[in-house]
Amino acid sequence: MPTVNVIAPTLADFEELARQALEQIPPHFRAKIENVAIRIEEFPDAEVVAQMELESPFDLLGLYHGVSLDQKSHFDAATEPDIIFLYRRPILEYWCEGTDALDAVVGHVLIHEIGHHFGFSDDDMAAIEAAMTAGQKRDLLRWRIQ
Repeated sequence: MPTVNVIAPTLADFEELARQALEQIPPHFRAKIENVAIRIEEFPDAEVVAQMELESPFDLLGLYHGVSLDQKSHFDAATEPDIIFLYRRPILEYWCEGTDALDAVVGHVLIHEIGHHFGFSDDDMAAIEAAMTAGQKRDLLRWRIQ
């Protein structure tokens, strides 16, 4: 059997996948995330692992760090930028164990973290994903995001 040399996608490759996923977001939603930085890192740092009580840094694919739009006020002074972290190694492990294309996995994680920026809980996003499967995505999103 021949040896196959496979090179894992780099941080730059992930940045490109995230950029492509962002382009798929409708403009009126994209406008609400234009001030959110997106960072690709290998793993969550030790502080995040400890705060979230993760058994392994592989347990977290992405993270939204900031104040969600439903909690912000125009009168609040911004203290830290809103950031979405995508963690390359955990995403790669998840991708290798599944059947979805890597761009779909990166897009899914990014959209999930954008959902947290909008103030959605994990339960809200599960309901949105279930509705998407049932073909009700637009109505549910229109109801949830004003």
